[in-house]
Amino acid sequence: MSLGLIILLIVIFGYASNWLNWHFLNHALTRLLYYVGACVHECSHALLCLVTGAKITEFSIFSSQPHVTHEKSRLPIIGNLLISSAPIFGGLLFLYLVNHFALSDQFSISASDNLHDTLVNIFNLLAQINLLTWQSWVMLLLFINVGAMLGPSFQDIRNIWPIVILLFFVPANIITGPVITIAMTALGLILVGIVIQLAAIVCVKVFKWL
Repeated sequence: MSLGLIILLIVIFGYASNWLNWHFLNHALTRLLYYVGACVHECSHALLCLVTGAKITEFSIFSSQPHVTHEKSRLPIIGNLLISSAPIFGGLLFLYLVNHFALSDQFSISASDNLHDTLVNIFNLLAQINLLTWQSWVMLLLFINVGAMLGPSFQDIRNIWPIVILLFFVPANIITGPVITIAMTALGLILVGIVIQLAAIVCVKVFKWL
Protein backbone atom coordinates (compact mmCIF):
# COMPACT_ATOMS: atom_id res chain seq x y z
CA MET A 1 0.00 0.00 0.00
CA SER A 2 1.44 3.37 -1.03
CA LEU A 3 1.75 6.33 1.33
CA GLY A 4 -0.43 8.38 -1.04
CA LEU A 5 -3.27 5.87 -0.69
CA ILE A 6 -2.92 5.79 3.10
CA ILE A 7 -3.15 9.59 3.26
CA LEU A 8 -6.23 9.57 1.00
CA LEU A 9 -7.90 6.92 3.18
CA ILE A 10 -7.18 9.01 6.29
CA VAL A 11 -8.91 11.98 4.65
CA ILE A 12 -11.90 9.95 3.41
CA PHE A 13 -12.53 8.12 6.70
CA GLY A 14 -11.94 11.36 8.62
CA TYR A 15 -14.76 12.97 6.63
CA ALA A 16 -16.92 9.87 7.09
CA SER A 17 -16.44 10.20 10.85
CA ASN A 18 -17.48 13.85 10.78
CA TRP A 19 -20.51 13.00 8.60
CA LEU A 20 -21.68 10.39 11.10
CA ASN A 21 -21.47 12.96 13.89
CA TRP A 22 -23.39 15.71 12.15
CA HIS A 23 -26.10 13.42 10.75
CA PHE A 24 -26.66 10.95 13.58
CA LEU A 25 -24.94 12.26 16.72
CA ASN A 26 -25.62 15.97 16.41
CA HIS A 27 -26.03 16.78 20.09
CA ALA A 28 -24.70 19.61 22.25
CA LEU A 29 -21.99 17.42 23.79
CA THR A 30 -20.87 16.10 20.40
CA ARG A 31 -20.66 19.61 19.00
CA LEU A 32 -18.58 20.71 22.00
CA LEU A 33 -16.24 17.75 21.58
CA TYR A 34 -15.96 18.52 17.87
CA TYR A 35 -14.25 21.78 18.76
CA VAL A 36 -11.76 19.89 20.93
CA GLY A 37 -10.79 17.90 17.86
CA ALA A 38 -10.86 21.02 15.68
CA CYS A 39 -8.64 22.87 18.16
CA VAL A 40 -6.02 20.11 18.05
CA HIS A 41 -6.33 19.98 14.25
CA GLU A 42 -5.95 23.71 13.61
CA CYS A 43 -3.30 24.23 16.29
CA SER A 44 -1.26 21.50 14.60
CA HIS A 45 -1.48 23.42 11.33
CA ALA A 46 -0.54 26.66 13.06
CA LEU A 47 2.45 25.15 14.87
CA LEU A 48 3.87 23.72 11.66
CA CYS A 49 3.32 27.09 9.96
CA LEU A 50 5.55 28.67 12.60
CA VAL A 51 8.14 25.91 12.35
CA THR A 52 8.37 26.07 8.55
CA GLY A 53 8.22 29.85 8.28
CA ALA A 54 4.73 30.20 6.77
CA LYS A 55 3.04 33.43 7.84
CA ILE A 56 -0.41 32.85 9.37
CA THR A 57 -2.98 35.31 8.01
CA GLU A 58 -6.10 33.90 9.70
CA PHE A 59 -6.65 31.51 12.59
CA SER A 60 -10.20 30.42 13.43
CA ILE A 61 -11.37 27.55 15.64
CA PHE A 62 -14.76 28.50 17.06
CA SER A 63 -16.50 29.11 13.75
CA SER A 64 -18.75 26.95 11.58
CA GLN A 65 -15.68 26.10 9.50
CA PRO A 66 -12.52 26.10 11.66
CA HIS A 67 -9.45 26.87 9.57
CA VAL A 68 -5.95 28.29 9.37
CA THR A 69 -5.06 30.49 6.40
CA HIS A 70 -1.37 30.94 5.71
CA GLU A 71 1.14 32.04 3.11
CA LYS A 72 3.62 29.70 1.45
CA SER A 73 6.22 28.04 3.62
CA ARG A 74 9.83 29.13 3.38
CA LEU A 75 10.74 25.46 2.98
CA PRO A 76 10.07 24.48 -0.65
CA ILE A 77 7.73 21.49 -1.11
CA ILE A 78 8.45 19.83 2.25
CA GLY A 79 7.11 22.82 4.20
CA ASN A 80 3.62 22.70 2.67
CA LEU A 81 3.60 18.90 3.02
CA LEU A 82 4.35 19.16 6.74
CA ILE A 83 1.72 21.87 7.27
CA SER A 84 -1.01 19.96 5.43
CA SER A 85 -0.28 16.66 7.21
CA ALA A 86 0.25 18.30 10.61
CA PRO A 87 -3.08 17.08 12.13
CA ILE A 88 -1.92 13.48 11.79
CA PHE A 89 1.14 14.13 13.93
CA GLY A 90 -0.54 16.63 16.27
CA GLY A 91 -3.59 14.44 16.85
CA LEU A 92 -1.51 11.36 17.65
CA LEU A 93 0.65 13.39 20.03
CA PHE A 94 -2.42 14.80 21.77
CA LEU A 95 -3.95 11.34 22.27
CA TYR A 96 -0.63 10.01 23.55
CA LEU A 97 -0.27 12.86 26.06
CA VAL A 98 -3.85 12.42 27.33
CA ASN A 99 -3.38 8.67 27.69
CA HIS A 100 0.04 9.01 29.34
CA PHE A 101 -0.47 11.93 31.72
CA ALA A 102 -4.24 12.08 32.34
CA LEU A 103 -5.08 8.39 32.15
CA SER A 104 -1.77 6.95 33.44
CA ASP A 105 -1.29 4.81 30.33
CA GLN A 106 -4.63 3.09 30.81
CA PHE A 107 -4.67 2.13 27.14
CA SER A 108 -2.05 0.41 25.05
CA ILE A 109 -2.19 1.90 21.58
CA SER A 110 -0.07 -0.24 19.28
CA ALA A 111 1.54 1.04 16.11
CA SER A 112 2.04 -0.91 12.90
CA ASP A 113 3.27 -0.37 9.37
CA ASN A 114 0.89 -2.76 7.60
CA LEU A 115 -2.87 -3.04 7.14
CA HIS A 116 -3.33 -6.49 8.70
CA ASP A 117 -1.68 -5.57 12.00
CA THR A 118 -3.49 -2.22 12.00
CA LEU A 119 -6.86 -4.00 11.83
CA VAL A 120 -5.79 -6.33 14.64
CA ASN A 121 -4.76 -3.31 16.72
CA ILE A 122 -8.24 -1.83 16.25
CA PHE A 123 -9.86 -4.82 17.94
CA ASN A 124 -7.17 -4.86 20.65
CA LEU A 125 -7.86 -1.24 21.52
CA LEU A 126 -11.63 -1.72 21.52
CA ALA A 127 -11.20 -4.74 23.83
CA GLN A 128 -9.49 -2.49 26.40
CA ILE A 129 -12.58 -0.32 26.84
CA ASN A 130 -14.36 -0.91 30.15
CA LEU A 131 -17.53 1.14 30.54
CA LEU A 132 -17.23 0.89 34.34
CA THR A 133 -14.11 3.09 34.36
CA TRP A 134 -14.01 6.85 33.86
CA GLN A 135 -10.83 6.51 31.80
CA SER A 136 -12.73 4.56 29.16
CA TRP A 137 -15.41 7.24 28.98
CA VAL A 138 -12.74 9.90 28.42
CA MET A 139 -11.31 7.90 25.54
CA LEU A 140 -14.76 7.21 24.09
CA LEU A 141 -15.60 10.90 24.09
CA LEU A 142 -12.27 11.77 22.45
CA PHE A 143 -12.69 9.08 19.80
CA ILE A 144 -16.16 10.33 18.90
CA ASN A 145 -14.37 13.22 17.17
CA VAL A 146 -11.02 11.68 16.33
CA GLY A 147 -11.82 12.11 12.62
CA ALA A 148 -11.89 15.88 13.02
CA MET A 149 -8.71 15.69 15.07
CA LEU A 150 -6.51 13.49 12.87
CA GLY A 151 -7.89 13.78 9.36
CA PRO A 152 -6.48 16.41 7.00
CA SER A 153 -9.20 18.19 5.06
CA PHE A 154 -9.70 18.02 1.30
CA GLN A 155 -8.36 21.58 1.20
CA ASP A 156 -5.18 20.34 2.89
CA ILE A 157 -4.83 17.70 0.19
CA ARG A 158 -5.52 20.24 -2.57
CA ASN A 159 -2.62 22.29 -1.22
CA ILE A 160 -0.23 19.41 -1.85
CA TRP A 161 -2.02 17.35 -4.52
CA PRO A 162 1.05 16.95 -6.81
CA ILE A 163 2.98 15.40 -3.91
CA VAL A 164 0.09 13.11 -2.95
CA ILE A 165 -0.22 11.88 -6.54
CA LEU A 166 3.52 11.23 -6.62
CA LEU A 167 3.29 9.27 -3.37
CA PHE A 168 0.72 6.97 -5.00
CA PHE A 169 3.49 5.62 -7.20
CA VAL A 170 6.07 5.27 -4.44
CA PRO A 171 5.90 1.82 -2.76
CA ALA A 172 5.51 1.99 1.00
CA ASN A 173 8.69 0.00 1.56
CA ILE A 174 10.70 2.83 0.01
CA ILE A 175 9.33 5.38 2.49
CA THR A 176 10.99 5.38 5.90
CA GLY A 177 9.36 3.04 8.41
CA PRO A 178 8.30 5.66 11.01
CA VAL A 179 6.36 7.69 8.42
CA ILE A 180 4.31 4.68 7.31
CA THR A 181 3.79 3.59 10.91
CA ILE A 182 2.50 7.03 11.92
CA ALA A 183 0.12 7.17 8.93
CA MET A 184 -1.20 3.64 9.50
CA THR A 185 -1.67 4.31 13.22
CA ALA A 186 -3.70 7.43 12.43
CA LEU A 187 -5.84 5.47 9.97
CA GLY A 188 -6.41 2.76 12.57
CA LEU A 189 -7.48 5.23 15.26
CA ILE A 190 -9.93 6.93 12.91
CA LEU A 191 -11.44 3.51 12.17
CA VAL A 192 -11.68 2.87 15.91
CA GLY A 193 -13.56 6.15 16.21
CA ILE A 194 -15.98 5.14 13.46
CA VAL A 195 -16.69 1.81 15.18
CA ILE A 196 -17.43 3.69 18.41
CA GLN A 197 -19.65 6.17 16.55
CA LEU A 198 -21.64 3.36 14.92
CA ALA A 199 -22.10 1.71 18.32
CA ALA A 200 -23.28 5.03 19.78
CA ILE A 201 -25.71 5.53 16.89
CA VAL A 202 -27.21 2.08 17.47
CA CYS A 203 -27.56 2.79 21.21
CA VAL A 204 -29.31 6.11 20.50
CA LYS A 205 -31.70 4.46 18.03
CA VAL A 206 -32.51 1.65 20.47
CA PHE A 207 -33.04 4.12 23.34
CA LYS A 208 -35.46 6.16 21.22
CA TRP A 209 -37.30 3.02 20.15
CA LEU A 210 -37.74 1.95 23.78
